[in-house]
Amino acid sequence: MLKLAQEQILLNQTAASKEEAIALLAERLTQAGLVEAGYVAGMLAREAQHATYLGSGIAIPHGTTETRHLVKQTGVMVAQFPAGIEWDQGQVAYVAIGIAAKSDEHLGILRQLTHVLGDEQAALALKDAKDAATIIDILTGASAPAEVQFLTLADFPADDADQLLLGAAARAKSAGWGGAEMVTALMASQPRALGQGIWLASARAQLSGWVLATPSHAIRHQDAQVKALLLLCGKDESHLTQLDNLAALAAAGQLDALAGSEGLALLQNGPAKGLADTFTIINPHGLHARPGAMLVKVAKEYGADIRVANLDGSGEAVSAKSLMKVIGLGVKCGHRLEFRAEGADAEAALRGIGEAIKAGLGEGAH
Repeated sequence: MLKLAQEQILLNQTAASKEEAIALLAERLTQAGLVEAGYVAGMLAREAQHATYLGSGIAIPHGTTETRHLVKQTGVMVAQFPAGIEWDQGQVAYVAIGIAAKSDEHLGILRQLTHVLGDEQAALALKDAKDAATIIDILTGASAPAEVQFLTLADFPADDADQLLLGAAARAKSAGWGGAEMVTALMASQPRALGQGIWLASARAQLSGWVLATPSHAIRHQDAQVKALLLLCGKDESHLTQLDNLAALAAAGQLDALAGSEGLALLQNGPAKGLADTFTIINPHGLHARPGAMLVKVAKEYGADIRVANLDGSGEAVSAKSLMKVIGLGVKCGHRLEFRAEGADAEAALRGIGEAIKAGLGEGAH
């Protein structure tokens, strides 16, 4: 979780160029004891390799892998430039977040930042913020609505549906979605059969989330098979998208696929469409800005709608043509990415993406 203090926020700054802005951030990172003085060279070298502008008025300058030894401690500095800086041709940054990371920790920082900054309204609020507290609230997500969370409980040793429900309820409680009263309400309820061995239980909760629970061996409930139990903990209406996905899966006759290894992805994304292929990321430091930008560049060469999900992450599918969304997947070395393409050149798109990933996405094959 990204933590920020007011001394990390530089309000109402001015810079004649992005190089000047980067130098300012590097100086403050050095003064804070996060990096050695030479780290600025790595930040400028990274920028020369590929601009770190993310979109929505946000840039995230950071060092190269060759200058990580100059990082003493992972951290960030945030500079606000209300007048804007031309970061790349036609791209104006109003907020620059200088990142110092000792290892792959920066992927977690990037994931949280890009997730928050994907909101255009949040970006405008950052530009117009008059105090550090407002910027901290936006960047840490304190001012953003809570998102639907997703958990799995695979191969749970349950002898009946009640035990499976209790296990799912305990998983939700341990995640902080609700307390003992939520568990009590769930155990007093009756799961509903959705069809094809999939059952649904729900209760009001403090946070919205889903638990996908599967039993370790065959069990039955009300003379019907239980392949998987979906537990919905609802605080508001943020779960409606997943209910729509369940309806679409039922209409497509794919509900039973929820009990498989891709069940969580189907719950989040709905029925599979188009062609699909899975590739493993070989970049030692995962999809940071440079290889992420290369992946997006390749995806944009094709007219097909291309979505990508990190099978070793949340499983949520996002547009492969959005750098902000791709970096937000938090992809590390060895993670498996599932690409799904729909359109006339879908097959060519998957082939091109696979070749680019195999070649190292601009960093060379390892």
